[in-house]
Amino acid sequence: MKLLMLGGTEFVGRTVTEDALARGWEVTVFHRGHHAPPQGAGTLHGDRTAAGGLDALAAGEWDLVVDTWGGAPTAVRDSARLLAGRAGHYTYISSRSVYRYPAPAGMAEDGPLVEGSADADGTAYAEDKRGGEIAATDAFGDRALLVRAGLILGPYENVGRLPWWLNRAARGGPMLAPRPSGSMVQYIDVRDLAAWTLDAAGAGLGGPYNVVCPPGHATMNRFLEACAAVTGGGAELRWTDPARIEEAGVQPWTELPLWLPEGDQHDYMYGGDVTKAHTAGLKCRPVEETVADTWAWLTSLGGVPPQRPDRPAPGLDAEREAALLGL
Repeated sequence: MKLLMLGGTEFVGRTVTEDALARGWEVTVFHRGHHAPPQGAGTLHGDRTAAGGLDALAAGEWDLVVDTWGGAPTAVRDSARLLAGRAGHYTYISSRSVYRYPAPAGMAEDGPLVEGSADADGTAYAEDKRGGEIAATDAFGDRALLVRAGLILGPYENVGRLPWWLNRAARGGPMLAPRPSGSMVQYIDVRDLAAWTLDAAGAGLGGPYNVVCPPGHATMNRFLEACAAVTGGGAELRWTDPARIEEAGVQPWTELPLWLPEGDQHDYMYGGDVTKAHTAGLKCRPVEETVADTWAWLTSLGGVPPQRPDRPAPGLDAEREAALLGL
């Protein structure tokens, strides 16, 4: 297979590139040049937001294209139109955020969507991702695969959610853990996402797929116990009622990454129907493996993960945590 990876130097794109190279595929990475792609990949440079930024893609043919773009849909529109006659298949890494909020638990790919436009210059994340879906489908039709990923975790994470919990557990001592301990977390390991994406694209699948682990695969307890264990066991989980956390003004998701209290937000993020993707071969590794491998990667960086400039670093201040726990 000849793969054109639009992006390919960070997190999802890098993992997809590494997986394709491991398969023996010929991979060309198109990127701005800010980070080096994995060894073995060919390189083309360009800025999708600039005039003439796609000039490097004016020639060439590929079997598959994978696009992780998360900004203005016009970038997806222009790339997909340019490549429609020279690529066999186009995969757009989208998001479950394209579903209209609130959404009931158990909603499948045919649920109501946010408004989006392929011609938008950039509005908000959900609308931009939906616009990217429309752009890819307009250009490639049923040769466009829309990968609606949920929460993505694993090595190379540059948002900081799982790395924060790992560094917090490594610090040891009493550690705030939000109840209920059995609260479901629906996510996808980036390597499982990459493997399924390439399998599905290679098989010519098209249309939308929710790509996350099945309900019941993971809980907050399994995540936090795994974090405590892999970092040396020095963290003592202090399970705390959500009401107390909310009274203290601690924000779910941002200050306590991964955690959402029971209710509409939890159902929306962690209640997706994933039957379609799993029927099409999606396999999800155990929580403990994701946590252990992310810790190994994080320690190789001295405990300091990369951080996307467009996302604030998540996590709870140590003094606020201690005050909430009465320490």
